[in-house]
Amino acid sequence: MSNPSILILPGDGIGPEVMGEVKKIISWFGDKRGLTFDVSEDLVGGAAYDVHGVPLADETMAKAQAADAVLLGAVGGPKYDVLDFSVKPERGLLRLRKEMDLFSNLRPAQCFDALADFSSLKKDVVAGLDIMIVRELTSGVYFGEPRGIFEENGERVGINTQRYTESEVERVARSAFELAKRRRNKVCSMEKANVMESGILWREVVQRVHDEEYPDVELSHMYADNGAMQLVRWPKQFDVIVTDNLFGDILSDCAAMLTGSLGMLPSASLGAPMENGRPKALYEPVHGSAPDIAGQGKANPIACILSFAMALRYSFDQGDEATRLEQAIEKVLADGVRTADLMGPEGGTPVSTSGMGDAIIAALDASL
Repeated sequence: MSNPSILILPGDGIGPEVMGEVKKIISWFGDKRGLTFDVSEDLVGGAAYDVHGVPLADETMAKAQAADAVLLGAVGGPKYDVLDFSVKPERGLLRLRKEMDLFSNLRPAQCFDALADFSSLKKDVVAGLDIMIVRELTSGVYFGEPRGIFEENGERVGINTQRYTESEVERVARSAFELAKRRRNKVCSMEKANVMESGILWREVVQRVHDEEYPDVELSHMYADNGAMQLVRWPKQFDVIVTDNLFGDILSDCAAMLTGSLGMLPSASLGAPMENGRPKALYEPVHGSAPDIAGQGKANPIACILSFAMALRYSFDQGDEATRLEQAIEKVLADGVRTADLMGPEGGTPVSTSGMGDAIIAALDASL
């Protein structure tokens, strides 16, 4: 039987630096735990544009379709701001999501105890926080037609269309319910059914999927604006939140800052199962390419490493090993090891990007 395959797309800015630490972690699991992967690497974003004139080459897209999991670093940077919209680095990421049909975006917001003081909220509000936002990723207002800027009555009009089909809502709802069954068995669905017909459809379909297929999972509904308020009032009331593309974009960024640092937050984008039963999947940190610190060894690699932990859990059925990696990261943070973004008034042991990767590997060694 062949090894599971991983396609690595480091991307731009700090992407190659943080992905370098992930590659060290992957090697550790092969050497010490017998988890061997067939790893290949290619270009995406500005790096791909520099070589191919497009943010994602067709050959790279084919590799992504064939891989068991794709790990992506980050895309973009100021040198590409002048490019036409059609070839901006971010279009490479959007093409991956769309053509792989990665409809379910999982964004955990977990606050490690050692970093509870980094949140802008009170420590007792965020300490021990562990929630998951499931965002529909391939439909909604970002993809609906008609869209564009038009002339109307002598002035320009910008149009975007919020559009969902029942089947699109059904599949992301199932993704959320299945995830909740592995967690604390609670789902909160968020929309704007009070003012949007698409929200009415969303609520009705989520409720029907629950009643017919997941009656044992606790389901609640909430308007998305109230959901944003509740996330900063008392986020620990939630377990899994499922919502549409636009609201998911906003709410997941709101939840991200509850934890204190974007450098700590991974994500997974999952699609339908392939022939081998694994879902098509892309894993990436939530943070951007941070060109201002690229090449300086200042970047925090933890979000990218946690993205690999999500790959272990959701693509490779290695939940115990994912937990091992997460606990190693928690131990390193508890010991006061800090990249620049995590240095607070209490101090700590400052390390570079590679230094943080080395510390996590040392903690993995100690776990054996």
